[in-house]
Amino acid sequence: MGLITLIGLVTKNGILMVEFANQLQDEGKTKAEAILEASVMRLRPILMTAGTMILGCIPLALAHGAGAESRQQIGWVIVGGMTLGTFLTLFVVPAAYLLIARTRKAGETEAEETDSETAKPIPSAI
Repeated sequence: MGLITLIGLVTKNGILMVEFANQLQDEGKTKAEAILEASVMRLRPILMTAGTMILGCIPLALAHGAGAESRQQIGWVIVGGMTLGTFLTLFVVPAAYLLIARTRKAGETEAEETDSETAKPIPSAI
């Protein structure tokens, strides 16, 4: 249960950062400028989401009483995983974006991008 929650939140944060960077590239910014601005703009929401999740799971991780042993394990998985996932989202996602993402032209949509990749040149008959 804890791992499903972690995967969902960390993935959401990464997707939002990449999508914002793609929108900035569509507006005419370079790939490096776009991911830098997207990282700065998404920093606060990412930290707020992670902080809320971590602080909300601290009581679960420190629980005592009947059945607390199983709840503690889920709590520590969420606290540790969210901390690591936030670190990876803030540092690894922008680096991977710079290495992997295509440079988009201003005004180019994903449909045009796909069409241009699959289009094959027609040999000319001479």
